[in-house]
Amino acid sequence: MMWVALAFMSALLLGCYDLFKKLSLRDNSVLSVLFLNTLFSTLIFSPFILLSQYGVLTSGLLHVPDGDFHSHLLLLLKAVIVLGSWLCGYIGIKHLPITIVSPIQATRPVIVLLGALVVFGEQLNVYQWIGVLTAIVSFYMLSRSGRREGINFAHNRWVFFVVMAALLGAVSALYDKYLMRRLEPMFVQSWFNLYQCILMGGIVVVMNLLSRKQRGRRFVWRWTIPLISIFLAAADFCYFTALAQDEALIAVVSMIRRGSVIVTFLFGALLLHEKNLRSKAVDLVLILIGLLFLYIGSK
Repeated sequence: MMWVALAFMSALLLGCYDLFKKLSLRDNSVLSVLFLNTLFSTLIFSPFILLSQYGVLTSGLLHVPDGDFHSHLLLLLKAVIVLGSWLCGYIGIKHLPITIVSPIQATRPVIVLLGALVVFGEQLNVYQWIGVLTAIVSFYMLSRSGRREGINFAHNRWVFFVVMAALLGAVSALYDKYLMRRLEPMFVQSWFNLYQCILMGGIVVVMNLLSRKQRGRRFVWRWTIPLISIFLAAADFCYFTALAQDEALIAVVSMIRRGSVIVTFLFGALLLHEKNLRSKAVDLVLILIGLLFLYIGSK
């Protein structure tokens, strides 16, 4: 099935996206890297906005339809939520091993399900509750693995940033459920990237004005920086295209996309040579088992 293949492709691309984030942020300015990410993403999608506005693209997957003022306000709110998640995620991934960050991020579907329970009044079945509880246990075990590297989950501020990134990401996913009932995928992806770039540019200007001393904000250009935007744009395009298929199941697509944690874990082990991989691998397997139960319960 095409939508399943696209979901797996999206997961692979997301794993590469996380790796390029980690490589780009090593001893680098978080704000500068994030701003360039939003800028390159905007440069990728802006031509499609212009071509659609001037009637060159009138239909198809790449066509960006018009939207009213209210629709753009909705996307501005999405940009604020996603940018908050990205800021927290970038800060966390800069200071923590990727084999710690990725499993935490992989718990996002659990948070989404719990959010759906509270916000949308959805009911969890037995399999879904097993998945949630397994993910909670795996998170606790991951915190024990982190202690071997001097990372105390309860008192480490970088872990707090990663958890906040996961929470805001879950809020964004729940908000997407609301948006996709009203707006076209390409309209959402194109315009919210533009609004993110504008917001991030404003943050960079304000921070530079407030602090003339740029200590701790040294920026180093790396070829991996544009790859962040390219792989994220491709991953999201595969994701939205998969969801556009009539037979696609959003629960299944979401679970498959969280499989990106396997890619980042392998990269962390093979390329970054991170520590305590055996215990983290056990934690990762538990998370994947939890996601499997969520998948079974969501069919």
